[in-house]
Amino acid sequence: MESFLALKVHDDDNVATLFAEVADGSQVEIRDKKGDITKVTVLSDIPYGHKVALTKIHIGQQITKYGEEIGVATKEINIGDHVHVHNLDSMRARGDLA
Repeated sequence: MESFLALKVHDDDNVATLFAEVADGSQVEIRDKKGDITKVTVLSDIPYGHKVALTKIHIGQQITKYGEEIGVATKEINIGDHVHVHNLDSMRARGDLA
């Protein structure tokens, strides 16, 4: 069975970045900065470089990557879900929220 890798950079992150395109139902090894590994089963196809949810994220809840808030959830997000513009509202470079 093929092994897929994603990185969780900061302890507070609730998403990890994938290093391959991953198909629905595949298991991904999530590695953190300490070298610890957890496994997550993805719930849909996810492109290379995109994010996978590591925790349940509720509507309006902060999405954290690299220890920084990158947005808020616009839909309920389950562990293993693809996290991208279809279910998050970016908080980066938003002049309308200044």
